Amino acid sequence: MTIATAVDGYLRHVAVERGLAANTVAAYRRDLGLYTAWLAGQPDSDAGDAVIAGAGAGAADAPARPITNLRAITRHHVSAFVQYLGLRPESPLTAASIARILSTVRGFHRFLLGEGLVETDVAHDSKPPKLALRLPKAISIEQVAALLAATDGDDVQRLRDKALLELLYATGARVSEVVDLNVDDVRLEDFDSVRLTGKGDKQRIVPVGSFARAAVSDYLVRARPMLSARGRSTPALFLGLRGQRVSRQNAWLIIRAAAERAGLTVPVSPHTLRHSFATHLLAGGADVRVVQELLGHSSVATTQIYTLVTADTLRDMYTLSHPRAR
Repeated sequence: MTIATAVDGYLRHVAVERGLAANTVAAYRRDLGLYTAWLAGQPDSDAGDAVIAGAGAGAADAPARPITNLRAITRHHVSAFVQYLGLRPESPLTAASIARILSTVRGFHRFLLGEGLVETDVAHDSKPPKLALRLPKAISIEQVAALLAATDGDDVQRLRDKALLELLYATGARVSEVVDLNVDDVRLEDFDSVRLTGKGDKQRIVPVGSFARAAVSDYLVRARPMLSARGRSTPALFLGLRGQRVSRQNAWLIIRAAAERAGLTVPVSPHTLRHSFATHLLAGGADVRVVQELLGHSSVATTQIYTLVTADTLRDMYTLSHPRAR
C-alpha cells in the first residue's frame, strides 16, 4: 500500500469511526500532507539512517531513491521530521504547532500498526518539544461584570448581546458550542441547564444561572422574533441583524465591542470568558473534576492548569496581606 492510500484510509477512519469534526479532519489532512511531502524527499531507509536529511543538512548528498512505501519509514525519519519543522528556513514552527503535528503523525502510525499495515509503530517513542507553560488569560469578576453591563439596553441588538455574553460566562462554553445552539435547545419553562455539543460531538449538560436565564428569556421574547423576521426561517438561537445564525466571528466582534464600551484595557475574546468561568469557579472552591465536566475536557490534566492561576492569586493575596509574608 502506498503512503497516500494509507493517509486516505486514516482520514476516513477518524471521520467515520471516531466521528471527529470536519475541521479536525481537515487539520489532520494538512498535517499529514506536510509529513508525506517531506517523506517524499527523503532517502529510503535501506540506504542507511545516517543520510536522512532532517533539517536540510546533507540533503544534497542523499541517495536519489525516495521513500515509496510505509515499511520504509523508520523512527529516524519521524525524529528528523520533527527537527525539520523547527528549523525549516521558510517558516520555522512554534513548539505548540510542532507538538500538534507530531500528535497527528503518531496517530497515523498507531493506525498503521492497528490495521496490520506495518510491523512496528515507528513514531511511538517520538517526543514533542517541551512547551512553555502558558496560563489561561482570565479577567477578574469585576471586569466580567463591567463587560456584561456594557451590553445593557432595550434595543434588539443589546438584548441579543446580553444573552450571548451571559450564556457564555454562565456555562464556560466554547463560542462554537453557543452559536450552534438552536431555540429548541432552550426551553424557558424548565431552563435551568443547557445541553452543549463539544468536540467529537460529545454532549454535556451544564447548569445555567439566574442572570443568564433572565437575559436569554428577554432576548427570546423581545428581540429574536424581530431578528427572525429579517431573514429566512432558521432554528438558530442567536441571530444576526439580517436574521442569520450568528457566527463565531460575529460573536468575537460582539465581545470586542462590549469590551471597548466597558473601557477594558486587556484583550478580551470569547475564550476569555471560558477561562474566567473556570478560574472563578475554582477560586470559589469548586472541585477541579466538576470544572472538568462543565468545560467538557477529556482529561483532568487540561483543567488543572487553572489551579495554577488560582494558586498565583492566593500567593499574591498572601504576600500583600500577611504581616510576616515579606
